[in-house]
Amino acid sequence: MSRTRSSPQTPKDSLHRQGYNFISPETGASAAVKPCMWCKRALRGGDQCYKHQFYGIESWRCVQMTPTLRCNQRCLFCWRSMEHEITRETELTPEEIVAAIPRMQRKGLSGDKPWSDPDRWETATSHPNQYAISLSGEPTLYSRLPELIDLLRDAGNSVFVVSNGTVPQMIQKIRPTQLYLSLDASDLAGYTRLCRPMGDPAAMWNNILTSLSLLRDKEADGIRTAVRITLVKGYNDGDAAALAALIRDAAPRYVEVKGYMYLGYSRMRLPETAAPDMDEIRTFARAVAEHADYQIRDENAPSRVVCLERKP
Repeated sequence: MSRTRSSPQTPKDSLHRQGYNFISPETGASAAVKPCMWCKRALRGGDQCYKHQFYGIESWRCVQMTPTLRCNQRCLFCWRSMEHEITRETELTPEEIVAAIPRMQRKGLSGDKPWSDPDRWETATSHPNQYAISLSGEPTLYSRLPELIDLLRDAGNSVFVVSNGTVPQMIQKIRPTQLYLSLDASDLAGYTRLCRPMGDPAAMWNNILTSLSLLRDKEADGIRTAVRITLVKGYNDGDAAALAALIRDAAPRYVEVKGYMYLGYSRMRLPETAAPDMDEIRTFARAVAEHADYQIRDENAPSRVVCLERKP
């Protein structure tokens, strides 16, 4: 008796099982939407994301998405599935992405409807007003990112972009509501060890420094700026003073010191002992604040994050 062989699993098959809803999988595009845990909790009347606490974002109205899953780093601490990396894709237009987002968000939240607050569920799926371009991948590798952000903001929405800073030419062009730059090392050696760039490490590190130097101009243009440090024990937890020097020069409005959490695919690369506890995160954040002349603004223990703000 012959047996029917199942088709081999593709990277997108694995990601789809994790909750990624691809906007146009048949075209080879990797633009995707995936409602986050905090969005789902807020729908049910539960706790909200730390972005609500720090920046006033209503978590149930926030869409977590990406125009591309390609990335040019393989960071050890990333909980996302770089083991199922998308390396080739067809880019969708900004118009195609924006038009599909409500349908994708509704699809991603459909299973939560019976347990959700009816008004919140309807608002979340019909009238989201915050877009976090941070699902996975490096968004600045999407060639039409400035147009996508402008389309989303033209409708009166806020847009947060999280970037690794390796494409300063794109950082210079985009105008999100809030721009996050990741800064996880204080020098080339630390960057190469922790973030594992997929190109010339020296060139990519210099690009990150260039992106940091653009933050003053971005803020002058009305864009809220932030630097995010992912604190990993044994890798960058001794770099407070050196990181603070870079932050002092870049002068973002906010700095988020976020502890690495032993989650997802990062468990294949790092031991559980690499995750700092909240007291260690607080101590590191205080050291950065002191050296950079920032002040502690707030903290959120469930997300293991301390927010610093530039002194007036």
